[in-house]
Amino acid sequence: MTRDSISPRDIARSLPGILRRLPAIAKGYYYYSIEDKKKDLTLGTLVERNARKHGHRTAILYEDRSITWHEFDQWSNRIAGFLKAEGLIKGDAIAILLENRPELLAVVAGAAKIGVACAMLNTSQKGRVLAHSINLISPKMIVVGEELVDSFDGVRADIHTGHPKAFLYLADTNTLNIFGEAPDGYVNMAAQVSAYSNTPPRPVDPPTMGDTAVYLFTSGTTGLPKAAPGSHRKFMKAYGGFGMMSLDMKPDDILYCTLPLYHGTALVICWGSVLAGGSAIALRRRFSASAFWDDVRYFHATAFGYVGELCRYLLNQPASDQDRNHKLTKMIGNGLRPSIWKEFKERFGIETVAELYASSEGNIGFSNFFNLDNTVGFSTAPYKLVKFHHGTRDPVRDGDGFMQEVEKGEPGLLISEITKTWSFEGYTQKDATEKSILRDAFSKGDQWFNTGDVLKQIGCGHLQFVDRMGDTFRWKGENVSTTEVENILDGSGMVEEAIVFGVEIPDTNGKAGMVTLVPHCSGEAFDANRLFRYLTDNLPPYAVPVFVRVTSAIEKTGTFKYRKVDIQKAGYSIDKPGEQVYAWLPGTEGYTPLTPELVAEIDAGEVRF
Repeated sequence: MTRDSISPRDIARSLPGILRRLPAIAKGYYYYSIEDKKKDLTLGTLVERNARKHGHRTAILYEDRSITWHEFDQWSNRIAGFLKAEGLIKGDAIAILLENRPELLAVVAGAAKIGVACAMLNTSQKGRVLAHSINLISPKMIVVGEELVDSFDGVRADIHTGHPKAFLYLADTNTLNIFGEAPDGYVNMAAQVSAYSNTPPRPVDPPTMGDTAVYLFTSGTTGLPKAAPGSHRKFMKAYGGFGMMSLDMKPDDILYCTLPLYHGTALVICWGSVLAGGSAIALRRRFSASAFWDDVRYFHATAFGYVGELCRYLLNQPASDQDRNHKLTKMIGNGLRPSIWKEFKERFGIETVAELYASSEGNIGFSNFFNLDNTVGFSTAPYKLVKFHHGTRDPVRDGDGFMQEVEKGEPGLLISEITKTWSFEGYTQKDATEKSILRDAFSKGDQWFNTGDVLKQIGCGHLQFVDRMGDTFRWKGENVSTTEVENILDGSGMVEEAIVFGVEIPDTNGKAGMVTLVPHCSGEAFDANRLFRYLTDNLPPYAVPVFVRVTSAIEKTGTFKYRKVDIQKAGYSIDKPGEQVYAWLPGTEGYTPLTPELVAEIDAGEVRF
């Protein structure tokens, strides 16, 4: 049983810890609440500050490499000088296609120093989805790591840029002075950067807190990825709110990060928290459950960044007498399920769970400031939980056209008021921004951001996450757009019509992708593995449907809308005559027809997806 309520007594019990952190809280609140967008507090100035205060302390740990704040600052200065010499100025953008390695952070910091924004490309994307994401930003240059050249070469001809040396290459050497050889059509960025001065750049028009620092890509609610601009102010909120107020990061703290740095949780929240403490970030290319605690011990990590799925994978590892043999006591992230919260803390000796709720594009965030169990915490932003139409992101309106709040304890759609203080930066696409704004919700002229997420009040202003709504679902720590997957399916030539949705699998986090489809009438038997090969060529692995239901017709309403609720209820059951259901089982390279025995194993949690 999990406890889903928070009382004043729970708050009181947390007060001694709050009092001990009072200086950090006061300082953090100052940075969190700064509203002057013209202030010269930026990601670049935070790096420079740490170089002055903690120059000889470690900033980045990666494999066997250690980089100090002084070295990192000088490296980012050289990158800034290179970009400036290439004609880039404040307001321009570059795109970054790199896996988790120090070069990514150095490029982001260097670009920030001259006001150039970095579009953080999802390294799992390929084909037209990747091309779409890049062209949304119209970047002047694209930085491509050696490990992702093949993915980028597949779309290079479709990229629109006017810069004569647009494609920059970074060899995967993990050595500062070994540059490698750039492929044809690329500029060797590391070799070029090495020739520039390590002194701070002096841009004519220096960046300010309100300027865009990064673009983060989100599935949003429908269609292909959307680009959400993130200002330096977002980093300042993470710097003060999470790094100081929640985690109380210190110079001797080390945060272990296996989350991809193209995600806001890793780049803005984890790295922002590290910046706040003058701490170090220890990077790994991608998460490994079996190597996790060995890495934590190797790096002497004291904190880590998580998503809920990551925590479940760690719990699924066999128990060991080494489970508490480490220095790690605090964690920050989102999606830790109440069903495993207490077990995770007790097994691994975690003291602080800084669970949070936020989105790349949103204007609201929640933080578990009091370190209570099973909650995303509270927010100082104005928000409401309102009634909604199930299966959609649409709020219910009464006879006067206004929205209705839910009763305390009832799940409700989270909406956040858009004000001067709590502005909504939106997306690069105006129509996508407009679709996320609710107007005249409680009075004429008001504006609210529709998060598309369902939460519930559990006491003392604290909320608990319930579910995502509408046309996205979350799987393997990623948001999957059903429309994006449906669009890819439409291009296969194998499908007459298809409906994509998420289904729950016992003992997993999030929802696995499933498609119910009517095959194209070609006179040949449906080839599930041909479809699988097509999907894996055109979608990142987390977006490839885990289940496929092949049917002769998909039921619709009288207004020709699909009966999505009924389709979702059927899930991956195999009791419908004339229909075949397939599953992409772990460790396989294709779809396997489901049998009663396989369904029973999946339902029993015996198949580890």
